[in-house]
Amino acid sequence: MQSIKQDIRRIRQGLDSVMIADFYNITRQLKSIEDRRAGDEKSVFRKLGHLKRIADISGTRYRSRKQKAPAVRFLQNLPIIAKKREIIESIQKHQVTIITGETGSGKTTQIPKMCLAAGLGLRGMIGLTQPRRLAATSIAQRIASELGEECGQSVAYKIRFEEKSSAEPFIKVMTDGILLAETVKDRDLLAYDTIIVDEAHERSLNIDFILGYLRTLLARRKDLKIIITSATIDTEKFSEAFNKAPVIKVSGRMYPVEVRYRPLDPEKEEKGETTYIDEAVACVESLQRERRYEDVLIFMPTEQDIRETCGLLAKKCSALVLPLYARLSGSQQKLIFAAASQQKIIVATNIAETSLTIPGIKYVIDAGLARILEYNPRSQTTGLPIKPISASSAEQRKGRCGRVQNGICIRLYSQEEFSQKPLYTPPEIMRSNLAGVILRMLELNLGAVTSFPFIDKPQPKSIRDGLDILRDLGALMKDDSAEDTNLYKLTDTGWKMAAFPLDPRASRMLIEAQKEYCINEIAVIAAALSIQDPRERPYDKADEASKAHAQFAHPESDFLTYLNIWNRYHGSLENLPTQSKQRKFCRDHFLSYKRMIEWRDIYHQIIDTIDGKNKTAKPKKHPKIEINQDISDRIHRCVLSGYLSNIARKKEKNFYNAAKSREVMIYPGSGLFNRAGQWIVAGEISLTSRVFARNVANIQSDWLEKLGGDNCRYAYAAAHWEKNRGQVVALEKVTLFGLTIVESRSVAYDKINPEEAKSIFIREALVTGEVARRIPFLEHNLSLHDRVQTMEEKLRRRGIVANEETIAELYEQRLPMLSDIRSLLNLIKEKDNDEFLRFQEKDLIAYEPDEEEISQFPDQIKLKDASLRCTYNFELGKRDDGVTVKVPLGLVSSAARENIDRHLPSLLKEKAVHLLKALPKSIRQRIPSPAQAAQLLMEDKSYLNKPLPQALSELLRDQYKITVPRDAWAVEKLPDYLNIRYSVIDEKGKEIGDSRDISLLQKELAKTVNTSALDKIKGDWEKEGIAEWNFGDLPAQIPLKGTHGLTGYAYPALTVEDDSVNLRLFADEKQSAFHHLRGVAALYEIHFADKIKQLKKNVALTGAMKTIAAGIGPPKQLEQSVIKRVKKDLFFKPWRRREEFIAHINYLNAQILPYGQQVLTAVEPVLKAFDDTYTVISKLITKNRGNNPVLNFLKEIRTELSGLVSADFPELYTFERMKELPRYCKALALRAERGSLNLAAAQKKSREVLIYSKQLQEMITPETKDTTPPKIGIQEISRFKDDISLDYPEEKKAMIEEFFWMIEEYKVSLFAQELKTPYPVSPKKLNQLIEAIEKF
Repeated sequence: MQSIKQDIRRIRQGLDSVMIADFYNITRQLKSIEDRRAGDEKSVFRKLGHLKRIADISGTRYRSRKQKAPAVRFLQNLPIIAKKREIIESIQKHQVTIITGETGSGKTTQIPKMCLAAGLGLRGMIGLTQPRRLAATSIAQRIASELGEECGQSVAYKIRFEEKSSAEPFIKVMTDGILLAETVKDRDLLAYDTIIVDEAHERSLNIDFILGYLRTLLARRKDLKIIITSATIDTEKFSEAFNKAPVIKVSGRMYPVEVRYRPLDPEKEEKGETTYIDEAVACVESLQRERRYEDVLIFMPTEQDIRETCGLLAKKCSALVLPLYARLSGSQQKLIFAAASQQKIIVATNIAETSLTIPGIKYVIDAGLARILEYNPRSQTTGLPIKPISASSAEQRKGRCGRVQNGICIRLYSQEEFSQKPLYTPPEIMRSNLAGVILRMLELNLGAVTSFPFIDKPQPKSIRDGLDILRDLGALMKDDSAEDTNLYKLTDTGWKMAAFPLDPRASRMLIEAQKEYCINEIAVIAAALSIQDPRERPYDKADEASKAHAQFAHPESDFLTYLNIWNRYHGSLENLPTQSKQRKFCRDHFLSYKRMIEWRDIYHQIIDTIDGKNKTAKPKKHPKIEINQDISDRIHRCVLSGYLSNIARKKEKNFYNAAKSREVMIYPGSGLFNRAGQWIVAGEISLTSRVFARNVANIQSDWLEKLGGDNCRYAYAAAHWEKNRGQVVALEKVTLFGLTIVESRSVAYDKINPEEAKSIFIREALVTGEVARRIPFLEHNLSLHDRVQTMEEKLRRRGIVANEETIAELYEQRLPMLSDIRSLLNLIKEKDNDEFLRFQEKDLIAYEPDEEEISQFPDQIKLKDASLRCTYNFELGKRDDGVTVKVPLGLVSSAARENIDRHLPSLLKEKAVHLLKALPKSIRQRIPSPAQAAQLLMEDKSYLNKPLPQALSELLRDQYKITVPRDAWAVEKLPDYLNIRYSVIDEKGKEIGDSRDISLLQKELAKTVNTSALDKIKGDWEKEGIAEWNFGDLPAQIPLKGTHGLTGYAYPALTVEDDSVNLRLFADEKQSAFHHLRGVAALYEIHFADKIKQLKKNVALTGAMKTIAAGIGPPKQLEQSVIKRVKKDLFFKPWRRREEFIAHINYLNAQILPYGQQVLTAVEPVLKAFDDTYTVISKLITKNRGNNPVLNFLKEIRTELSGLVSADFPELYTFERMKELPRYCKALALRAERGSLNLAAAQKKSREVLIYSKQLQEMITPETKDTTPPKIGIQEISRFKDDISLDYPEEKKAMIEEFFWMIEEYKVSLFAQELKTPYPVSPKKLNQLIEAIEKF
C-alpha cells in the first residue's frame, strides 16, 4: 500500500511538465485510485504504470514544444509595444486580463506573441477568436509572417470548411463559432492554456456565449488564461463580470479628425423637402466646391438608400461612385480596394464600420442611422428597423477617415444628438432569437439559462421565447428529476438536433427528412438556408438579375427554387471543368461563386454528420434531384417540421394571417407572390417596411395536425347524438399557434368526456328513440310513453307524463358508463335479456287523469264502412296543433259531406262555448251561460247533424227565443286547435295534403286520383263495346281497400268513347254520374236506332220554316238540335238496375216520335219571332248605313239576337224558357228602333246592363281577366251548368242561371217596358241576388 502512495506521489511531482489535457486526465484517474483505497494491487499497479507512461510521453511532448517555440519579435512602431511589459506581467499574474485599444494599436497581432513571451502556449495552444473568417485567416498569416514562418506551422487557423495547421501549433486563430463547436467534445477546452477573445465589442451571440462559457470554466480551469480585447468596450462592466479583472488601455495611432455637425432642418424634413440622402449629396458637393477631391465614405442605412444616393451622386458629382453592402458580389466589393485615377465616393452600410478597412479615406459622411437586427419574442419576427446608431459606432465611423492623414467627419445630426446617444449598441443577445444558444447550453449541460453568467443577461421574455421555439420543435422538455422547476433537458429529437452545426429549425428539418426519406433534398435546402442568398442582384443590373433568377423559380415553393439552382449548377459542372468557367457560369446567372462553394461545403458537412463521419470524400458529381409531387410533399412536410410556427392562412391575395397572431405579406421577391395557395409556410418572417414572409412554400393543411403534435390545441363544441353512427359525437376544432387547421370535425365524444357523453346518449338517443336500428326494450318504452303522452295531447294539459329528465334518470340508474349502441347491445347480451331496461306504465305517469274525460277523445271516427284515425297534439302555433283526422284520398268527398265535429264531443263543446262567447255583446248578454247553452247542445242529438253555427242558431231560437244573424258567428276567429285538421293520405298512408277547411281540401285534390287501389279492381269491372244491358246491376260505389284499411270508393259508370259504349270505374262521384247519364242514353240510342231514323224524317224543316232557319244557321243543324233535345229529355236517365232500364224502354216506344213533334211545335214561334226581329234590324242597318255610331250599335243588337237564338237553341232551352224567346226577340227589335233614334239614351241604358253582365261573367269565369265587353249567352250558361270540374253547389249554379235570366228581364224593363216582365226586376233585386250568390 505504501508503494502505491509513493508511485502516486512521484507521478504527481512530474505533472507540472505535461500537457494540460494529460494533466487533468492523469489527475482525475489518480484521484479515482486514491478514493477506492482497496482492491487488487496488481490491477492498481497496472493502472499506475499506464498513467506513468502517459505522463512520460506528455512530458516529452511538452519539452519538445518548449525547444521548438518560435522566437518572438515585436514591431516596435506599434502603440501597444509601450504597454508590453505591463501586459505580460498582467497575463502572468492574473487569470483574466482585459485590454482595450484603439484601432491601429496592434493589439490583435501582438498580444498572442506577448502570451508566448509570458511562457504560455507550451502546455496547450493559445487560442485567438475572430468574429469573421476573413479576419481569422489574414491575422494568422500576419502573425506567422511576423514570427518569420509560413502560416500553418507555429501559427494555425481554422474556419468553417478550412483548416491550416501543423502537428504542434502554438497559436490557433479561429472564428468564435469554431471555438464554440469545440466545446462539444472538449468541454474544458483542455487543448488551450490561453484564450484570447478579440473584437469583444461586437457582442455577437457567439461572443457573448463564449464569454459566459469562459466565466463558468474559470473555476474548473485555474490554469487557463483569458484575455479579452476590443477597440471600444465597456471596460468596467467586463472587469466586474470577471471578478474585477485588470484593465489595460492602449492608445491608437490616429491622425486628427475634424468633426462637423450638419443636422437636417426638421421643418423641411417634415414637409418632405429634404432627406438625409439629399444632405449627404449636398455635403459631397460642398467638399468639391472646397476643392477637396480625396476619397469619401458615406454611411447609409439601407441598400435602397445606397442606390438612390449613388444615382444622385452620379448626376451631380464628378467622381467614381461605388456601392458597398453585404449582398453585393465579391467582385464588386473588391472595386473599393482597387486604385483609381479619380476621386472615389463609396456609399456603404455599417459593414464599413469594422469589417473592412478601406484605404485612402479622408472624408466620412455619417447619416447616423443603421439597420439594427431586432427580434420580437412575442411575435417571433426578426426585424431590421432603421435606428440611430450608438456613440461607439459613430466613433468607429469617424475613425475610418483618420488612418493615413488628417480627416473630416460630417455628421448629419447635431452635437446634442450625439451626446444623447447610448454609448454602445445593445449586444446581439439582447435582441436575438436565443433558441440556438439554449440548445447548445443544454447540450453542454450548463444548467438553467436564467442562471448562465452572460455579460448582459437576456430579457426573460427572450429566454421564454427561445424555450418555446425549442419546445415547438420537440427538442426539450421539463427536467422532472431536477429540484429547480425551471430546468429543462433535451429530448431524443433535441440531442439529434444539437449534433448539427445549424439553426435549430434547419436541424429539425433534417431529422424529419430521415423519416420522410428525403435527406439529400433537405440537406441541400438546409445548407442553402444557412448561408447568405447565393443569388446576386447588382443594383445597376437588377432587371437582368431578376430575369436570370426567374428561370430557377418554382411556382409552388421558394424552397424548391433552391433545388432548381442546385440542380442547374451541379448539372453544369461536368461541362465546366475549370474554375474560371464555373465562375463565368455564376456571373452569367447572377450567382455568387463563393457562396455556391460554401453551400456545397455545408451540404457535405450535413451529410457527414448524418453518416456519423468526420470527413468524407466529396463526390465529383452530384446526382440531379428529381422533383415530382410526391417528393415535393415530403420536402414540404420536412420544412414544416422546422418552421411550424411560421405557417399562415390566406386572408386576401398576398396577405396572410400567420401563426401566433401575426399578419404577414408575401415578400414581392418570392416566386409565390400573387400566386400562393390557401396555406403557406415561411422560412423567415421579418420586419422591414412591413412584416414579410420570405422563403415561402404552399402546403396542405392536412399535414399540420400530425406535425403539430402537442402544439395543437383541441376544443369541442356541439356534443350531440349521431343517429347513423350510433354514438355521441362532438365537433372538434383544432388550432395550431392560433390558426384554425380543422374547423369542424365530428369525433367520438366518449373518450373526451365520458360522463357528458353518457348523459347525451340517454337524453338524445334513448329518451327520444333516435336510433337507426330496432331495439326491443326501446320500442317498448317509446310505445308506452306514446300511450301515456296521448293523454296529455287529448286533454291539452301538461304534467300527466313524467318529463324527459325523470326518464333520463331512470336510464342513468340502470346503465353503466357507455354512450354508443354497440356498447349497449353488448351489455344486453352479457345480461341475457333487456328486462332491466324496460319501463312500466307507473314509471311514466305523474298522476292519473279522469277516464271519462279521456273517452271524449276517440282514437277513430266511423264513417260508414271506414274508420278515420285521430291523432292529437298540444303545441300552440304548430301546424298540427289540436286534433288531426286522417282521411284517405278516396273518402274526402264523403268526409266533406259528414259533420265530423259531432264525433268529437269535447272538442265540439269547447268550440260552441268559444263561438257563444264571441257573439256581439247585445246577443251574448241575453244568453244565461255559454257553457250551459253548449251543454244543452250536446244533450240534444237532433242539433248535432248540422253545421255548428246553424245548430247554435236553432238552439238559441228554440231555447231562448234569440235570433242570431248568420254573419254574427265569428267562425274565422276560432283558434286553430278548435278546427279539425284534415290530413289526406294516399293508399300507402303518406300525407298528400292537409287543411282545417275540408271543402278547400276537396277542391285542391279534385284532380288527384287514388290510382293504385283503383287499378287493382279495374280488370274485374271495366268492359268495352257494350250494345245492350247484359252486365247486371251497377252499384253506386265500390269500396277500395289499402294497407291502412278503406282508402275510398270507385264509382262505376257507362261512358261513350269513340262512338263505343264502355263500362268504366271513376274515382270521382260527380264524373261518374255525368258520364253515366250519357252512357245510358247511348244504350237507348242503340236500342231505338230505327226510331231515331224515323224521328229525323219527322222533324225535317220545309217551306217557310226552312227558309227562316237558314237565317239562323244550317237547317240541318237546327234539325239535329231538335233530335238531341228528344234524346236529352227521354234517354238521359241514371238507371243502375237492368229492370229500370228495360221498364223505360217500354215507356219510350210510344214517346219518341210524339215528343219530336212537341219540340218542333215549341220551336216554330221562336223562328217566326227571330225572323221578324232580324228583318227590323236589317232595315235599320240599311237606313243608317252612313251613321257609323248607330250602325255599330245595330250590329251589336244583331249579334245579341244571334246569341239568343242560335242554331242549337232547341236543346238549350226548356219549354218554359222557349216560350219567353219571342218576347225577348221583340224587345231587341224595339231596342234597335229606339236606339237608332236616340243613341245616347240607348247607350246609357246599355251601360246599366253592362254592370251586371260583367258580374255574371266573373261568376262563370272568375279567373278570366278580360277587359272586352262580356258576351254571356245561353250557350255559355249551358256549358257552365254541365261543367263538373267547377266546385259549385248545384244550388249556386241554379242561382247564377236565374241571375242570367233576370238580366234578360232587366233588359226588357229598360228597353221595352210595354212588353212587361213576369216579375218585378230592378237593380235592387239584382243586387240582392248577387249577395245571395256570394254567400256560397
